[in-house]
Amino acid sequence: MIFKSIKWRLQIWYGLILVAVLVGFGVTAYQLERGRQLRRIDGELQRRVNVLASALRQPPRGRGQGDGQFDGPPPEQFRPPRQPRPEDATEEPDRPEFGQPREFHLPPQLANQFNDTDTNGFYYIVWGRDDNKVLASSPNAPDPLSVLPPPVFRLRTELGSINKPPPRLRNQPEPQPPRMRDDFRESFLMTPPGEIILMGRSIAAELKDLRLVALTLSAVGTGVLLLGLAGGWWIASRALRPVQDISATAVKISAGDLSQRISNTETESELGQLAGVLNSTFARLDAAFAQQQQFTSDAAHELRTPVSVMLTQTQSTLNRERSAPEYRASLEACQRAAQRMRRLIESLLALARLDAGQETMKRLNFDFSRTVSECVESLQPLADERTVKIHCDLESIECVGDSERLTQVVTNLLTNAIQYNQPGGEVRVNLAAQDGVATLRVFDNGQGISPEDLPRVFERFYRADKSRSTGGNGLGLSISKAIVEAHGGTIEAASEPGAGTTFTVRLPTARTE
Repeated sequence: MIFKSIKWRLQIWYGLILVAVLVGFGVTAYQLERGRQLRRIDGELQRRVNVLASALRQPPRGRGQGDGQFDGPPPEQFRPPRQPRPEDATEEPDRPEFGQPREFHLPPQLANQFNDTDTNGFYYIVWGRDDNKVLASSPNAPDPLSVLPPPVFRLRTELGSINKPPPRLRNQPEPQPPRMRDDFRESFLMTPPGEIILMGRSIAAELKDLRLVALTLSAVGTGVLLLGLAGGWWIASRALRPVQDISATAVKISAGDLSQRISNTETESELGQLAGVLNSTFARLDAAFAQQQQFTSDAAHELRTPVSVMLTQTQSTLNRERSAPEYRASLEACQRAAQRMRRLIESLLALARLDAGQETMKRLNFDFSRTVSECVESLQPLADERTVKIHCDLESIECVGDSERLTQVVTNLLTNAIQYNQPGGEVRVNLAAQDGVATLRVFDNGQGISPEDLPRVFERFYRADKSRSTGGNGLGLSISKAIVEAHGGTIEAASEPGAGTTFTVRLPTARTE
């Protein structure tokens, strides 16, 4: 259940990312601090190793000239070997062999740096040129055998013999990488003659400080993690609050309360935009249900009248014996009522098919002006009966569509213009094309439509003139609008009470290659 919740999934991902960032930062900070400390310690070790190496390379002073630093072979052995000269070929060397071991004594002025009572804890060990022989060591130095660096001695043995140093060891010392031994940091140096110097120091205090740094980083990271998780939960809850409002509103709407809307305060956010779209959808749904209820009520009203007529006529006829003319009159009344019902049902079925997109519209080229002319000709008797004159100004225009369906539209508009016109009035029909659009205008100078009724003339079962009925069912303009929109066009009405009404139909014309 937790992994199916968006909030929990966001929180888990946010927590994992935060943990990764904090761990990476903590490890990096710890390694940087550890490297800084070790570099500082290694620098101190290296400086002291260099001091010992310098003291080890100094030549011995003669007897009686003060305390000697060390006793051993003359300093010539540290000089680069010179090439033998012919006059020296018979001479005997007066110096000891290169590999002869020597003794080492720490100068007094350096002894204070390696005092066993010093808190810095430095110690040293100097091995001679013979394996495992210690020349000197500090009082606090560990057992030389426990810290003997066998790899260094093997390296020295492999590179050259004791008495004959290898070429690369003759001129400069050979430092070795520092190493850790328990809580001690140690550094080695191999001198050119072959001595090995070890310098070490206890770094227990530094290790303790590093552990404290690690604990501090862990504590701070844990605090930041907890604070981040709490903040992430608050942010996720706040971000998903509109989703909860949407769900709650949808539940109320599904229960039948179509007036509910989502409270939307953050219109610029993605969820705010979604809430706005859903609110408009709910508004259209509410209007559609209201229209459906009104439609059902109006359809029942329209059907109830002819049904009542039929029932009244049949009951009156069956109550007693009647003459043949009376039977005929009753049957004719029932027939008129049945025809009215049939027209209403056909109109309802046509609207249902148009709304569902199931009404097939032909896509053929036809002359729109000819269609309008035929409609005017067919309705001329009705216009003559009401003494209404029809004036036409038609431009030959070719359109694409279903001419039969558009004939129904033109007929309906002309019929309304004639029936709702004043006696002796006129109807003007104009057809013109501009920018690939055919525009048909039907104008009458009749009674017009009031401003409050004009926006509703295309609603189903709506009649602007409620005081009289012309036998229609109030679906003509609704069907006309659906047909025009199915052809990709528009229809609109403009009216002024007492001056007349104008219906305008715009349809796309046929493309010419």
